[in-house]
Amino acid sequence: MSQLKNGSSQYLWSSICIVLLLTSMARKAVSSNYVDALTKTHLYFEAQRSGKLPSNQRVTWRGDSALRDGSDVHVDLTGGYYDSGDNMKFGFPMAFTTTMLAWSSIEMAPQLKAHNEYENVLAALKWSTDYLIKAHPQPNVLYGQVGEANSDHACWMRPEDMTTPRPSYRIDAQHPGADLAGETAAAMAAASLAFAPSDKAYAITLIRHAKELFEFAKAHPGLYQSSIPNAGGFYASSGYEDELLWAAAWLHRATNDHRYLDYLTHASSSGGPRTVFSWDDKFVGVQVLVAKLTLESKSENRGKIAEYRRMAEQFICNCAQKGSNNVKKTPGGLLWFLPWNNLQYTTTASFVLSAYSKYLEAGKASIQCPNGVLHASDLLNLARSQVDYILGSNPQKMSYVVGVGTNYPKKPHHRGASIVSIYKSKAHMTCTEGFKEWFDNPAPNPNVLSGAVVGGPNENDAYGDQRDDFQHNEPALVTVAPLVGVLAAVA
Repeated sequence: MSQLKNGSSQYLWSSICIVLLLTSMARKAVSSNYVDALTKTHLYFEAQRSGKLPSNQRVTWRGDSALRDGSDVHVDLTGGYYDSGDNMKFGFPMAFTTTMLAWSSIEMAPQLKAHNEYENVLAALKWSTDYLIKAHPQPNVLYGQVGEANSDHACWMRPEDMTTPRPSYRIDAQHPGADLAGETAAAMAAASLAFAPSDKAYAITLIRHAKELFEFAKAHPGLYQSSIPNAGGFYASSGYEDELLWAAAWLHRATNDHRYLDYLTHASSSGGPRTVFSWDDKFVGVQVLVAKLTLESKSENRGKIAEYRRMAEQFICNCAQKGSNNVKKTPGGLLWFLPWNNLQYTTTASFVLSAYSKYLEAGKASIQCPNGVLHASDLLNLARSQVDYILGSNPQKMSYVVGVGTNYPKKPHHRGASIVSIYKSKAHMTCTEGFKEWFDNPAPNPNVLSGAVVGGPNENDAYGDQRDDFQHNEPALVTVAPLVGVLAAVA
């Protein structure tokens, strides 16, 4: 009898060990997936580069392009990033991308360094800030777009040999755009924090541009698409109050100058309850940055400051399904906000969860939602669940990050990736020939756009990998930038 008991106990112990081993292996596999995705997001930014490519360019199917940008106005506007699957440089979403890349590098610096990706984030960030500095040649002048969007979208050409017009569009004192100037100010201020530890001179340059752009935005209100109508059909802004607050929040964090905090506390509105955080609506970002001050006890949690924090936590409660106006979830568990490129909103929300988790932990605080309490670990676990969905734990068993896993989008809506590399074929095609030869081609893209995040599934988790479905299958800069920080947080 004792022998039987002893054998049973050995069997039980062996079973426990096997379960623990399998669990450990599963965790390592998942963590490896996070790191792989993190590494590849930086390759995506390299694939989106415009201008003269550097000698250490790792995405070798791309070449130099748009080397005369800005020549029409005698300003060097080469560089920066192509926006999504086109060959446009839209300043408004590019600046938001820059701000989110900077925020990712600031908040998740230790994790990025641990996975040897910190320098790659700074390289991606500098490719953008170098361009934004050139786009701001005078205090009250900011170039906000290069390329004519309608003719660009009417052609299917790789950037290396495009023949579409490349006009330069700007805002100035007579043609204002407080939203564009404010977002670019936020980008410069956030980036100054990212570069301050390694390049103080560059950080000082960025702060100078940020301050000038903030003053420009305050003194000359207005929507930027009134001055750059060509942008209106693609990235129309719904208001500029959020960008001014966003810029003030980042300038305060970068300079600790209380004038910027005063601007936030004397604002007519904190933004109120928000349903998304995006390139067009920065209120949630502002609310989170101000809430951080109270959690660090750098500002009293009362009055307008307390209102910002309440609104930030209301958004978080809704994402966590513990609020009074919960964010919709697909049957497979994805936070679902809007039909067009939903993953851009999922990644920004997931970044908010990741960053706020860190702030709560540092402040030894929690969130009291209408339907329960949220701790720091709850927020990070929710962010992780969204990353897991994006990387393949979904009804389609599809990774929505190109190049991660084996089942990922093979035909994302992207000109450069869908056309054979200029290094393999220098054959030039006209605007419409590209559609016939490549866009309508049923074969997978000849170039893998590693690290790109497509628009994602619909509200029922359905997805079709079709090149002509730009609503669900076009990658964008604004989707990937916040994901960098989330991946670093959970890896």
